[in-house]
Amino acid sequence: MAVLALLSACSTFGYDTTPLPAASPTPAAPSTSAAAPATCDNPTASYAPEGKLPDPDDLPSGSTMAKIRNRGRLVAGVSADTYLLGSRNPIDGRIEGFDIDMVRAVTKAIFGDETKYQLRVITAADRIPLLQSGDVDIVARAMSITCDRWKQVAFSSEYYRAGQKILVRRGDKATTLADLAGLRVCAPTGTSSLATLRAKAPKAIAVESSSHTGCLVLFQQGQVDAITGDDTVLAGLAAQDPYAVVPDQRAFTAEPYGLGINARNVDLVRFVNARLAQLRSDGEWTSIYNRWLAAPLGPAPDPPRAVYGR
Repeated sequence: MAVLALLSACSTFGYDTTPLPAASPTPAAPSTSAAAPATCDNPTASYAPEGKLPDPDDLPSGSTMAKIRNRGRLVAGVSADTYLLGSRNPIDGRIEGFDIDMVRAVTKAIFGDETKYQLRVITAADRIPLLQSGDVDIVARAMSITCDRWKQVAFSSEYYRAGQKILVRRGDKATTLADLAGLRVCAPTGTSSLATLRAKAPKAIAVESSSHTGCLVLFQQGQVDAITGDDTVLAGLAAQDPYAVVPDQRAFTAEPYGLGINARNVDLVRFVNARLAQLRSDGEWTSIYNRWLAAPLGPAPDPPRAVYGR
């Protein structure tokens, strides 16, 4: 089964695979100078860019970006089994999707060459520990920006606005959170989707898996009745299974995606935000959306507006 093959696949584009550690490393304590403020009125507020985005050959000496350039590659934590966002192409083996194009855009800003990146395949639960330890430079893995996460890592400005929904078997009557009572509902460990399921549908039976593809396998085996997650993720799952459907429903959360970055690397956050501002203004964001998401989700909306205030 193609879905099962996705679970074991793991490689990089352009560089050798970086193996994951047997267990997540002990998080390094973030610098207090980069810590989130005591209050968090708007989690999407990030650090404002400082002036014009520098050319790749003119990066500030000693900056995080210069160190990445000297290393020769940007290391990004991504998914390899989230169809449309970050998944392995079964033909050429490369990992591709909306999130991967965000990585490519940042890479081009640092190197002038969008191929000088290394993709490290990680689980949702790995995202924060690997950022804190410095094992990855950024995380582009459908990571929702929340106030709690700001206490541990930093985020770019919002690059996509998703919403949590449910996926069920074709013909099932469940279309709302209330309909999930008594049903086995899968969500990945360490995700806001799982937390929301438990908070808003306490009568549902929450089942955890390491990834949404793992949830799809359980769904196909009859071990769960439904899956919950962001509409982008569920659209990809439904495209892989003719018996799965995301029924017409109102999203019950707003999920703003940001690129995760180590809290100490504020200069990199500002740099990435300047690059995202370019993508919004020159139409590249819309082109990326149309490439991956227009078919299942409809015409491109306006890009999410950047909010600064840290």
